[in-house]
Amino acid sequence: MPRPSAEITNSISRPDATVRATSALRPKAMLPAMSAPGPEPEVAVLAEPEPVQDSGFAMPAVEVAALIPTQRPSRAERAIDDGVVHPHRFRDAKPINFGRVKPKHYAVHGVDVSRWQGDIDWAKLRSQGANFAFIKATDGGDHLDPMFMKNWRGADAAGIKRGAYHFFYWCRVASQQADWFIRNVPKVEGALPPVIDVEWNGESSCKRRPSPAQVREKMQVFMDRLEQHYGQRPIIYTAPDFYADNLRGAFPNHPFWLRAVAQHPSKVYPGRNWLFWQYSGSGLSQGVNGRIDLNVFQGSEAEWRRWVGGAQLMADAR
Repeated sequence: MPRPSAEITNSISRPDATVRATSALRPKAMLPAMSAPGPEPEVAVLAEPEPVQDSGFAMPAVEVAALIPTQRPSRAERAIDDGVVHPHRFRDAKPINFGRVKPKHYAVHGVDVSRWQGDIDWAKLRSQGANFAFIKATDGGDHLDPMFMKNWRGADAAGIKRGAYHFFYWCRVASQQADWFIRNVPKVEGALPPVIDVEWNGESSCKRRPSPAQVREKMQVFMDRLEQHYGQRPIIYTAPDFYADNLRGAFPNHPFWLRAVAQHPSKVYPGRNWLFWQYSGSGLSQGVNGRIDLNVFQGSEAEWRRWVGGAQLMADAR
């Protein structure tokens, strides 16, 4: 007989209606979660072995004018109003032909990093097209990426919109993991929504693979606690195999960040709306030694500005 779950679902209210991805840019809309793919022959790059695991958002829309206060604007507001979106100059060690819709067709590019990128020249990275950065913060309930705070501060100093991600550990209670993330990731003005990174990690000492229902329950506990603390709905990062096993049709009101390094997300995750696409784990850029993960935002530069502004307004409302 299966043991009862140790998780306790938070009671944060969530909208029931499924919304389209573009509703992230409309008033009072929460970003969607999206439908099912076939598995893709690739290995997610955010994961790494135990005990030191290292894996590798929806907001109401506002007009830019609404973000301009009558008094002296804050640093976050100045970044929204005055920040320059740099065109990407990234290269790829393993370039892929994605067909008709390519990463270069998207206006806003960014990166995700962890300690494996070493010392980063953030100003140089921004000049190469890193307009946002998701930064590895925590694993499970007891591991902090040793480069997190340095990267967190460096990205901000360079004017890059930054968010933190947590690599979820399936052998640890979700509420403990949420508390660990909250303990280590500052709640600061202008930050992007937090990210939960959910994958199967075959190199981990934890071999547990919960049922899809248990996976979603644990995720819900973690995400509810972060949403309550940061005032922003978390983004879900995932890879094709994990998505196929657990997330088809799930979390229709959460934004998704999808890994798809061989085909466009529409091919890998048919029917699933997405906000960010990780299209390469073999990117090359000035400012970083070695390879770096490359990503795009789904939307125009104007939509990016509105989404960032809406995310901050939601956090301020809490």
